[in-house]
Amino acid sequence: MLNINHQKFLELDQLSQQKVPFFFVIDFLMENVLIFNEKDLKSKIILVDFPYFKNIENKEFASKKIEWQAFPQSKKDYEKGFKIVQEHLKRGDSYLVNYTTETPVETNLTLEEIFYQSKAKYKVLLNNEFTFFSPETFVEIKNQKIYTHPMKGTIEAEKQNAIELLKNDVKEKAEHYTVVDLLRNDLSMIADNVQLDEFQRIDYLQTSNKNLYAMSSEISGDVKPEFQYKIGSLLQKILPAGSILGAPKPKTLEVILEAENYKRGFYTGVAGYFDGENLDSCVIIRYIENKNFLYLNEKPNLVFKSGGGITHLSKLEDEYQEMKNKIYVPIH
Repeated sequence: MLNINHQKFLELDQLSQQKVPFFFVIDFLMENVLIFNEKDLKSKIILVDFPYFKNIENKEFASKKIEWQAFPQSKKDYEKGFKIVQEHLKRGDSYLVNYTTETPVETNLTLEEIFYQSKAKYKVLLNNEFTFFSPETFVEIKNQKIYTHPMKGTIEAEKQNAIELLKNDVKEKAEHYTVVDLLRNDLSMIADNVQLDEFQRIDYLQTSNKNLYAMSSEISGDVKPEFQYKIGSLLQKILPAGSILGAPKPKTLEVILEAENYKRGFYTGVAGYFDGENLDSCVIIRYIENKNFLYLNEKPNLVFKSGGGITHLSKLEDEYQEMKNKIYVPIH
């Protein structure tokens, strides 16, 4: 089913074995793998703002009132894919499916302004094609110890007792347990001594629209000798990322491709920086794409891609609302 770009993953292996620094962006289906060397990063073909690597300088923009309008699909249209997902869940084909959609948005902000002014742990701008501002780490490797931080479960921060509600919500808890279990299993394919270090940590995400609490956990292990300095092989083994796919992975991917009526592209793929020794990478979520990026003189045609985990406990109204809640820019 997957048309994986094996040549590019081999290139990632070769560069990491030579301990050559690079930045990469991999799409959801592992077909499109972009690799940027130090020269590319210096010439700013791609702009990166990561915790341990940046190739940007501070930039001032004129202050203006932000205009932001989203045009989400109707609940009726959303329900079509939701029902397909629920049918597969009832049949036992999957027990967690990350179902996503794309939403046209209009704003007086450029992709560059969104990139520079948004607040997030991981930010990338590729030409006029897309930007993302992701709060979610995928995997980190430090001194051959690997860490992953699955993020699953959100709630509006303004709700009374929001943290307790999130931690004790049956559906959100089941979703989080499933992803933690899946990621622990994924990590065990490439690491020894896998363990759960932190469970159900709550992070606060501030946005221009709604402030959210998100639930994360941390899992770690020791990179197996056969995967050390082989970033391509290691990533290929554990992609697509479990937190934005579901479980079990192969069948759930089939469900997603049947239920979703658009191509995710780079959304829900991964991006990362290898410094010659260590790796930091993120899941590409909170993603805005310009569908007119090839036409420089055309008005941008922006879409925001968002979604959430669906289980047999999911209610249509709640999931539709969560998809809409995530359509925001973290500028405040």
